[in-house]
Amino acid sequence: MRAGMRAAIRRAATARFPQARFASGADDIVEEEVPITPTSEGKETIKGSGEHFEFKAETQQLLDIVIRSVYTDKEIYVRELISNASDALEKRRHLEMVQPEEYGPQEGDEPPCIKIDVNSDTRQFIITDTGIGMTKEELIANIGTICSSGSKAFVKKLQEGANAADSIIGQFGVGFYSAFMIAKHIKIYTRSAQHGSTGWCWESDGTGAFKISEAEGVGKGTKIVCDVRETEVAFCAQTVIERIIKKYSNFVAYEIFLNNARINTVEALWMKPKDEVTEEEHTEFYKFIANAYDKPRFKMHYSIDCPLNINALMYVPMSHTERMNLQRMEPGLSLYCRKVLIQAKCRSLVPEYLRFVKGVVDSEDIPLNLSRESTQDSALMRKLSSVITKKILKWLHDESVRDPEGYTQFFDFFGQFLKEGVCTDALNKTDLARLLRFNSSACDNNNASVSFDDYIARMPENQTNIYFLQTQSRDAGLASPYYEAFKAKGIEVIFMTHPADHIVMTHLDMYKKHKIVSCESADPGENEGKNVESEEIENLMKKELSAEQGKELVDYVQRVLQNKVQSVKMSTRLTSSPCIITDHEQASMQKFMKSHGIVAGEGMEPTKYHLQLNPKHEIVRKLYTIAIKNQDDRSVDLGKLIAEQMFDNALIAANLLDDPRSIINRVTNLMEQALHSTPEPLNLEKPEKSE
Repeated sequence: MRAGMRAAIRRAATARFPQARFASGADDIVEEEVPITPTSEGKETIKGSGEHFEFKAETQQLLDIVIRSVYTDKEIYVRELISNASDALEKRRHLEMVQPEEYGPQEGDEPPCIKIDVNSDTRQFIITDTGIGMTKEELIANIGTICSSGSKAFVKKLQEGANAADSIIGQFGVGFYSAFMIAKHIKIYTRSAQHGSTGWCWESDGTGAFKISEAEGVGKGTKIVCDVRETEVAFCAQTVIERIIKKYSNFVAYEIFLNNARINTVEALWMKPKDEVTEEEHTEFYKFIANAYDKPRFKMHYSIDCPLNINALMYVPMSHTERMNLQRMEPGLSLYCRKVLIQAKCRSLVPEYLRFVKGVVDSEDIPLNLSRESTQDSALMRKLSSVITKKILKWLHDESVRDPEGYTQFFDFFGQFLKEGVCTDALNKTDLARLLRFNSSACDNNNASVSFDDYIARMPENQTNIYFLQTQSRDAGLASPYYEAFKAKGIEVIFMTHPADHIVMTHLDMYKKHKIVSCESADPGENEGKNVESEEIENLMKKELSAEQGKELVDYVQRVLQNKVQSVKMSTRLTSSPCIITDHEQASMQKFMKSHGIVAGEGMEPTKYHLQLNPKHEIVRKLYTIAIKNQDDRSVDLGKLIAEQMFDNALIAANLLDDPRSIINRVTNLMEQALHSTPEPLNLEKPEKSE
């Protein structure tokens, strides 16, 4: 309804005053360009000696605090003066429509714009707007009283025309005084846009008093002339001011000219209806806001009014610098309020793991501090952060459904950030978990395309857990002895190939009431997966050590490996491997420490493992024969070599062997003994020595 009322007001104003030029909405009428008159000080002349006033806000100390203590960065004064000028233009635009008999455009009026002129030689900074201007009384009330906001009072008076109220930036009434951070003396030439108004000049050196004089040659609007201190002459350099404008005020609704050159040429796309923004506009805006050269991978244009007023435009890049082992990225989202920058690279807007998202978040509801450089209400900022974070996670999930292949490519580049989020964001870890992708035993290739939801959808009815295996690659996982029991029962296993994946799974622990379990620490449940046919079991059991034989062999292996193992036992989980290491927590931590270059301290006891033997495996059965039944010296030595090699093979399968060179001599010895009874080649003769 409000939108219809605003459109009706614009149509009425345009019909009655076709020359009206003030516009900030998509429906406004903009006439042909009017030449911009260069700004300079000198055409205005002061009449009489003027009146002297004291600032109304109690003491000089308050003015000193406002000028020197409120703002942390001197360049903020440019943003504040431009924001004031934008407000003045918005007020005039509104009054031209609702009170045309008093504020309607007249012949000779300049177009709505903000003009800035800087000159290092004269050390002057001049900003001019063609906005509402001020009367003498308004000068005293708004400029002569510290912390009195004309914009705030204007908004309060508005009974109709919400569009104007929504476009006003200022609220505290201290922005103008930020100019005294760089200026030793300031003059304000102003004339109200109300018909028949007189021009006035306000001037002060910021020491507690000001003078107001009548002035001639003053155009409608306001011109502020700052005589810049010698120590702040950098703020008279065109390149410096251009950088500041583009940083803070690039999206102000009105044209900004710096020394007669248009500066703010990029449109605030996040304030436009999403169906009116073209792909080309998105690409150009992304390149500007992200300082990028490529196209965005994903984009989201987001606007809501409840629970907070938010307009956001966010992008996911094609890649990121951390992938190339460069320094940690800074946050990619900037916080705006009514198209004016509040905080670039805002750290409190979203959790750090979403630092790869680039773009803009604009909210009228954020509580700003006095300087408008930071937010004030931490609870409201946490609410804003929560809303934005959940929206981003939902956006990524929607992209994964819309384009699974494209999302798989995204995860290959940005999956590390989502895994970081699982470990650091307990509130959103379930939403993050559904965004994770892995390879699994059900895949046909090495792509990480399986989600937890995909895995659960394929689970047999009698399976309760989600099983994963930490491995170096898919091929290594398929060949791993830890996978054997799950393969035999037809249970899908997720392959975790990043060194830190087990930490992610430890933090996650559960997903949709399914416990996440490592294959290295658990066997498949007795009733999980498919049942092995009785004939298969009979074939497997044809050759197997008895319980008594198994106990004898366990005692033997325990003696041989007493410095390396904590326990040895027979296991029924293996099918084609002779043995495995089953100390998952300790093994995983050791792997993680090794991958990060962390070594155990000197003097610490070496790690001891739990070893499981397969009583059905030929090597295990014949090791019993050699080590227990045969007592000759050769058999004893060979049994020891085989037991040690089996243990090292298990370490290799678990990716725990620190130095594979340690097994070279033993393997050589085993090969020699294996070839001991093999005859030498026939007619083997020693080569003759040459004379």
